Parts: sequence; structure tokens; C-alpha cells
Amino acid sequence: MKTDTVVQTHTAAGQALQELPAPAGSPIGRAVARGLLGLASAAFLASLVVQIAHSAGWISTGFTNWRPVAISALCWFIAVDIAVFVLRGERGKRAVFLLPAVQATIAFVIFPTAFGLYISFTDWNLSAAGGRQFNGLSNFRKMMHDDAFWNALGNNFQFLIGVLVQYVIAFGLALLLNENVRGQKIFRVIFLLPFMLSPVAVGWMIGRSILDAQYGVVTPLLAKLGFENVSFYDQPLPAFIGIMAMDAWYSIPFIMVLLLAGLQALPHEVFEAAKIDGASSWQTFRDMTFPLLLPVSLTAVVLRAIFEFKLIDVVRVVTNGGPGGATDTLTNYIYREGIEKTNVGYATAMSQVFLVVVILFVTLVLVTVGRKVREVV
Repeated sequence: MKTDTVVQTHTAAGQALQELPAPAGSPIGRAVARGLLGLASAAFLASLVVQIAHSAGWISTGFTNWRPVAISALCWFIAVDIAVFVLRGERGKRAVFLLPAVQATIAFVIFPTAFGLYISFTDWNLSAAGGRQFNGLSNFRKMMHDDAFWNALGNNFQFLIGVLVQYVIAFGLALLLNENVRGQKIFRVIFLLPFMLSPVAVGWMIGRSILDAQYGVVTPLLAKLGFENVSFYDQPLPAFIGIMAMDAWYSIPFIMVLLLAGLQALPHEVFEAAKIDGASSWQTFRDMTFPLLLPVSLTAVVLRAIFEFKLIDVVRVVTNGGPGGATDTLTNYIYREGIEKTNVGYATAMSQVFLVVVILFVTLVLVTVGRKVREVV
């Protein structure tokens, strides 16, 4: 009896020891980790302060560019990872799997966004000798009175109409490809081919090599048939419809794939039961297929809307915003201001405003339409 009690006591003690956190490295290792973290933190902070003071003109000593600060930041990130791994024991080992992703997000998302916000309050033209100068809200005041900015933003919202047309066509194609017919896989590959092409290639092959009045083959062919001086890009409406059609040609397969995946994930037993109950194909689609696919449809439409806001490839290759700004997009206008005219400050300010517009639009769609989707489903 006494032996059993001793054994149980030792077993409980062993389990308690196993549940205790593992020691966080040796004393020497912990001291080295703390010293490395302190040294890296001091080096990063010192380089950052010196470069900021040098860029602001407060001191004459500094680096020629921000590369040393970036290197010191990278060393600091590594020192933080090592310190967490050594000092935090098992929790630190688990945290190390997450820390690099957080650090990459800070370096490539949060910092560029914050830096871009600062640049939007400056007058920075790369071709000017004065360099970057703080100008407060001047860029935003200029934006309010910039007709080209509002025209491009309005065109972006007009291009969103094409997303609804793309969705309808893609839904029909997804329903057809979901049927069990001969050569189903071949048809799926054929319909996916436009999505495999680059939008720049699509713009050049269709917009330039085929439809352009100067370089294309359609205009000379129409001239031989008696239709003289036919041009698809000299008038605003034909040019706008042409850009929208080319954009839809390579974008529809993206929506189609999402909807097809949603169709194949639907429970077949429910549709078989509806068929046995005598429901017609239209009733099945109206009351079951379409409502069940609403979450996938919302995702596809929102993603395509975001891509449509960023539309620049086909526009730049085919019309570059013409004629008279009829096909211009805000992304293309930002590119012209920032890259071609080297007006970085104003282009960055427009980018920040555009980001806010896209976020508000997507949030509004998700809140309003998403609520109705949840009610239906």
C-alpha cells in the first residue's frame, strides 16, 4: 500500500514537471540574446534618427540614401526573432513561426502606406532641383479642382457596370460547363485560355493588331468592302465599349472558375429531391442554385470590382485614356502624373484618396449586399 502511494506521488510529480514550461535557454544564451537585441535596437534607432535629421536638413552628416537604415531594420528584425526564440521558451518557438510574417507585413505594407501618406503632403517632383518640400493640403486642394482626376474616377465606376455583365455571362458558362457532356474537360480548358493570357498581350493582339485603324487588319478589310475610314477608337463610346469588351474577354473565365467550383460543391441530394418532387429546371435554378451560390457570387463580384478599379493594362496599350479621356482610368492617370511627369507628391496623394475610395466601396458592398445574402441563404 505504501509502495503504491509512493509510485502515485512520483507519477504525479513527473506529470507536473512535464507540464512546466521548458527553460528558455542557458544563462549565457539569454545574455547573448539580450545583448544582441540591445545592440541591434540601438543601431537601428541611431541610423533612423540620423537619416531623418539629415533628410530634414537639420544636420549635414548622414547617409546618401535610406539603404543603411533598411539593413539595420533587417538586422533588428533578426535580433528580435533570436531573442524571442531564446528568451521565451516554448512560447517563443511557436511565436517565431508567426513573427517573420508580421515583420514582412510591417516592412512591405504598413511602412509603405505610412510613407506614402507622408509623401502625399509634400510637393515632390523628381525633375525639380528643390527636392521634396512639405506643402500641407495643397495636393488635395488641387485634386478637388482637377477635372482629369474626376473624369478618370468616374470612368472607373462606369467600368464597374461591365462587372455585372461579366458575372451574367460567366454564370451561364459555369452552368454549361457543369453539365455532364462529352469533352467537358476540353471545353473548360478552352474557356480558360483568355485568363491565361496577359492583359497587355490581349490589348496588343486584339486592340492594336486587329482593331487599330493604323496597324490593325480589320480597317483595311472593311475598306475593301466599301466601309471607308472606320475607326474604333476615335469616338468616345466605341472606344469605351471596346476597352470594356477586351477587359471582359480575359476576365470572365476568372468569375466562371469561382462559380463552377461553387456549383460542384453544392449537395446533389437536394437537387435530386427537388427533381423527384417535380420542380422544373427554372424553379430549381431560381429557388436553389442561385440562392446557394450567392456567397460565391458576392466574392467573385467583389474581387472583380477591385481588379476593375486597378484597370490600366488594356487602357494604356490600346488608347492610353483617349479619345479625350473617355477611356482613362484613375490608375492610368496616376501613372502618367507620377512616372511620366515625375510629379510623385501629387500622384501619391491621388493614390491615397483612391485607396480610401476602394475601401469604402468594398465595405459598403460587403455590408449591404452581404446582409441580404445571409438573409437569403
